[in-house]
Amino acid sequence: MAKRNPLYDFKWCPGCGDFGVKVALEQALVGRMAERNESIENTVIVAGIGCSGNMVHMMEGPQPFGIHGIHGRALPIAYGIKSARPDLNVVVVAGDGDFLSIGAEHIGPQARRNLDITAVIMDNGIYGLTKGQASPTTEMNVVTSTTRFGKLDDKLNPFLFYLGAGVPYLRSQLSSRVKDLASDIKEAMEYPGFSIVHVQSPCTTYNDTYSLLKGDAKKGIEPLAYPLGDDHNAEDITAAANLVRDRRIPIGMIYRHEGEPVAAHQRLADAKERANIEQASVEQLLTAMTIA
Repeated sequence: MAKRNPLYDFKWCPGCGDFGVKVALEQALVGRMAERNESIENTVIVAGIGCSGNMVHMMEGPQPFGIHGIHGRALPIAYGIKSARPDLNVVVVAGDGDFLSIGAEHIGPQARRNLDITAVIMDNGIYGLTKGQASPTTEMNVVTSTTRFGKLDDKLNPFLFYLGAGVPYLRSQLSSRVKDLASDIKEAMEYPGFSIVHVQSPCTTYNDTYSLLKGDAKKGIEPLAYPLGDDHNAEDITAAANLVRDRRIPIGMIYRHEGEPVAAHQRLADAKERANIEQASVEQLLTAMTIA
């Protein structure tokens, strides 16, 4: 990256889970381009601030458009892009600190509007870029640079939060399962509405959770992440909510709202059409009154 942009040196630490997400996103976009026979320029990647934000600078191969926005505001930017250019494939990349703290206020409104974008969230349970402060998904009582005597607030359950906010499409995945993650991201991009792929993406510097997620038999650690069985009904929101109440992390399709959801840009277009009809009616009335 330094050769392509010598003014900046965008880096991730060795072993960072975000590398796996980057490769998966690249593969998902390549697959989408091949199937749809569309160029990479039809995709826009919007990032906030954090380690995840480097994604727009570290993509390899053919480059999509990228916007490195401000902290927590990736969704409003994506809403503006999709409203102006509904033909574009818009992907938000964000971290737990960016998306679920200052950015959390935007999740509910965009879910209710059914913003037709895909959000890929890299959850490492910490603020990595700013040197290891506690984030919303940091466990309670954990000592960090901002919680010297332990974190005092409960850990946020992102899955329950998404479901409660009305997110109609929710998948969970691990950054180390690159092939599966690529397939999941590609499928999420096909969903006609607001889709979230929440990825456990460990920070090897400040919160290395690889052994907790995968398990370590030698140390007697049971895996925190587990694959969802075929018996889970992803169309049942009650089943989805009950599923994610467990401390463990299910990997797979958690919830998908079926039916014919109307995307935000279509709702906006319909409103504009109604406004134009009303304006035309007003103009006709004024013309008739003038003639009279």
